[in-house]
Amino acid sequence: MNLNIQNETARLRAVILGTAKSNGPTPKLEDAYDPKSIQHIKAGTYPLEEDMINEMEAVAKIFEKYGVTVYRPNVIENYNQIFSRDIAFVIEDKLIKANILPDRAREYEAIADVIAQIDKENVIVLPEECHVEGGDVMPWNDYIFIGTYSGEDYADYITARTNMDAVITIQELFPDKTVKSFELRKSNTEPKDNALHLDCCFQPIGKDKAILHKNGFLVESEYEWLVDFFGKENIFEITKDEMYNMNSNIFSISEDVIISEQNFTRLNTWLRSNGFTVEEVSYAEIAKQEGLLRCSTMPLIRD
Repeated sequence: MNLNIQNETARLRAVILGTAKSNGPTPKLEDAYDPKSIQHIKAGTYPLEEDMINEMEAVAKIFEKYGVTVYRPNVIENYNQIFSRDIAFVIEDKLIKANILPDRAREYEAIADVIAQIDKENVIVLPEECHVEGGDVMPWNDYIFIGTYSGEDYADYITARTNMDAVITIQELFPDKTVKSFELRKSNTEPKDNALHLDCCFQPIGKDKAILHKNGFLVESEYEWLVDFFGKENIFEITKDEMYNMNSNIFSISEDVIISEQNFTRLNTWLRSNGFTVEEVSYAEIAKQEGLLRCSTMPLIRD
């Protein structure tokens, strides 16, 4: 398999879509990885496996419609394998294994059939001290955007997933790219104040547009850099509630086709008014785990 990912929006040809099959029981509070899941566990509204399977199959059908090759993880019994973006990511022709939370290590093993199709020299395992998840990493042509948290209290945040060691190492791996890192706002307890990954508060779309949420960024000048980079007229700024509902976590099949959640009324209207074709799906149950369409897809090949 010849991997190729240069950006977030070129025409998609192959992707790993996670699976909700045998997702396991509702986790105990102490086993939850993010404040939004904790909120739904406490409220008794944590998503049911059957509903999440249906949501993911609807996305698979859209990929089928557009002729995209879809790979799925091998199902591990009673194990959450929805968020394939976390476990690895592709930049150019390299697949980089993410150093994720130790409890989730088996998720990577479940895509061994895909890894076996890639030249070994193009599969990169980062040093142990490099913490990174794919939701924080966005190739964008000459740039690689990376969400991070570098506070001294990094270890106190289960929501801090990508550290500066990973940022530095990725820059070394791709010396011809400009790596631009962004400090994200973290909270273990308040989902509306927590940008779990960069794609929770930012995502480039089309050729020159972006979805953005100012409060997801700890450093205002870094947010302003993105506004200047894309141009204010090309940015859809989402509210705190829209960030909570994961409005920036849509997924591009191409520069003009986007899969989006059906309840994102304001965003979907704006997308269509800007010439995008919007394929709407129901993904509200999966969103309860603080992840949405980008989180559950790992692109392997784009044009």
